[in-house]
Amino acid sequence: MFKRSALMLLAFIILLANVVAQTSGIPAKPNPPRLVNDFANFLSPNEQNYLERKLVLINDSSSVQIVVLVLKTLENDINALGPDIIKEWGIGQAGKDNGILLIIKPKAGNEKGQIAISTGYGMEAIITDAISKQIIDRVIVPAFKNGQYYQGIDEAVNTIYALSKGEFPANLSKNNKRGKSKFPLGAMIVVALIAIAIFGNRSGGSQHLSSGGGLAAWLLMSTMMSGRGGGGFGSFSEGGGSFGGFGGGSGGGGGASGSW
Repeated sequence: MFKRSALMLLAFIILLANVVAQTSGIPAKPNPPRLVNDFANFLSPNEQNYLERKLVLINDSSSVQIVVLVLKTLENDINALGPDIIKEWGIGQAGKDNGILLIIKPKAGNEKGQIAISTGYGMEAIITDAISKQIIDRVIVPAFKNGQYYQGIDEAVNTIYALSKGEFPANLSKNNKRGKSKFPLGAMIVVALIAIAIFGNRSGGSQHLSSGGGLAAWLLMSTMMSGRGGGGFGSFSEGGGSFGGFGGGSGGGGGASGSW
């Protein structure tokens, strides 16, 4: 009898917690867990799946959990919502609190679209409030204004991942305009030709195209990617497997917001 009463009490507590979460604007924790949760059909199914695989690979390779959440409406202030969701869902690893949450509320009627980045405790020193604001204003908003929703989110993810590895992408440089490289195209070609000459001579004869040329091509591509904000940190086109679940991280309110 006591065991049955305890189970009923536990079920009531869980139900009450879900009700409280829903009334506070916090969406229910996804089951099965996903890193991309689009409740507004903001992205196409293919874009959602591609982004999901990319975020899973980032999670598996670095343990940094980046979650993209698109909400059709907002019950509360978007800045206050982020930390609550990080805590409620447990985004990030327990003890590391290395979760990042990107919330998007698309435009509707005369309402502006809203964007917020919230960080776990362990990411606040890396993705500071100022950097979060730069990512929104310099990376996401310009793309969204052009209707490039997936591209804006994808580039923001690339930027966050680069920062988590200690790199500082060029698209956040104060002296660099979006989409323009700080390294001129002519200089890129000169560097590539010099690399071909140096490494081609070292490799000898007919092998210079396969060894020296390959390295030169890598150097050129890396330079071009860094100029575009990619930081030369590679491609996730192959994607990862399925997401294993949130680790129990938490956050304390770091981040920023913006609109378009």
